[in-house]
Amino acid sequence: MKYLSAPLRVGPLLLALALLLAACGKPTATAPATTAPATTAPATTAPATTAPVAVATDATAPAATAPAATAPAAASGATIKIGSKNFTEAILVAEMYAQVLEANGFTVERKFNLGATPIAQAAIVAGDIDLYPEYTSTGLLEVLKAKSIADAKEILTAVRKGYEEQFKLTWLDASPFNDTNTFALTKAKATELGVKTFSDLVPLSGKLKLGGPPEFPEREDNKAMLALYGFDPKFGGTNFVQLDAGSLRYEALTRGDVDVILAFGTDGQLNGLGLTTLEDDKHAYPIYQIAPVVRQDVLAANPSMAAILNKLAPALTDTVMSGLNWQVDGPDKKEVAAVATAFLKSQSLVK
Repeated sequence: MKYLSAPLRVGPLLLALALLLAACGKPTATAPATTAPATTAPATTAPATTAPVAVATDATAPAATAPAATAPAAASGATIKIGSKNFTEAILVAEMYAQVLEANGFTVERKFNLGATPIAQAAIVAGDIDLYPEYTSTGLLEVLKAKSIADAKEILTAVRKGYEEQFKLTWLDASPFNDTNTFALTKAKATELGVKTFSDLVPLSGKLKLGGPPEFPEREDNKAMLALYGFDPKFGGTNFVQLDAGSLRYEALTRGDVDVILAFGTDGQLNGLGLTTLEDDKHAYPIYQIAPVVRQDVLAANPSMAAILNKLAPALTDTVMSGLNWQVDGPDKKEVAAVATAFLKSQSLVK
């Protein structure tokens, strides 16, 4: 009975102790419930930050920093409106801008083939488009109405300053290719006339038909070139035939509708059709490198755009751009979007 009665006496104590332990154990039992949201919260954001979480050593860092990489597109629900001028190279470069932005989470609205520089410039200033590819010396001479500059870096510095001050627009990095103006003829015509330079063309210019973009006579760079060489006024006047940029100009040349055309240095047809280009022996035309011109307010809201587009810039060289243009304008007549995608994949800029 000694051993039988002891349990009877301590039973209430054990019961009380059990209750006390149970009470003390509630926080431990319920703790997962209070911390569960912390462990499940990343699951709601994981789709946007999966890669950072996988490699992070600090579990909280990815949650804080990952949105910064993708937020510019998603946070504001931004749709970037990209424009272009009305010729193959401009449309092709604009399409590349569009695809690299889309590959990085942006939604893009394409507003290509707008027209010449004044139309594209008016559209971006008005906010109808957010960015478009423009040429450095075109911006300097035609938009800012400044004097020509010989050095490529100085040109870019000047247009950045002028555009920011006057239009609240920013120039990003320029591609290395130089799409300067030149005169082109068929090889047969160049041989017939015996011309190799701009100067060689001057004595003949009063009798020759020149084909070029409609804005040719009004552009300051063209006026300066004609004056420097002393071309006959008819060459850019009554003997001038307005031809839209691109294949129409080259078709007119090869048919013999015009004797010479104003061409752009990276036009695919120059090599593709085996044409002769003349040397600008007095260096009248400046350097024309292409770069994205972006509205400052759009760039401020979507800062990652700069790094994305700047990564594309160095890939566009003279040889590359001419070859890409020829894929579109040449006999294969490939779609601009397909040419852009294939090139960007080859550079690992899109998947």
